[in-house]
Amino acid sequence: MDKKYFTLEEANGLLPVIKRELAGLKRLKAQFSEHYDQIEQHKKTLLYRHKTKVDEDILFKKEARMEFMELEAQTFINNIMALGVEIKNVDEGLIDFPAVINGKKVLLCWKEGENEVAFYHSDLGGFSQREPIDNIMKEEEEKG
Repeated sequence: MDKKYFTLEEANGLLPVIKRELAGLKRLKAQFSEHYDQIEQHKKTLLYRHKTKVDEDILFKKEARMEFMELEAQTFINNIMALGVEIKNVDEGLIDFPAVINGKKVLLCWKEGENEVAFYHSDLGGFSQREPIDNIMKEEEEKG
């Protein structure tokens, strides 16, 4: 599949969808972690008493639920990636949009909590090297 390149307007237009999918993914990740802790606690409890068929059934159901949660998480990730964007960090909500500005391939960079896509960085650079989009837009105006 060909790589999608976004304009700034297209990237900003996708933010509502990305925010929704990212919120669902983060919520599921928190539930997964909580569920995992419960399973581990249940296993520790079983070490100190005689296991019963009921205990094994409960543990099996909890582990099956975790497997389903993993599938749900993959669906959220696939929904985001199907848009053509790159998920850099789920916890921080870092998303990159491939773009071409002034003939340069760059990544438009958005972090959860920001109102709009307002930064970019090179393909090789990361979040710590991002710069305001205004900088590259000024370069384009000066050339034009």
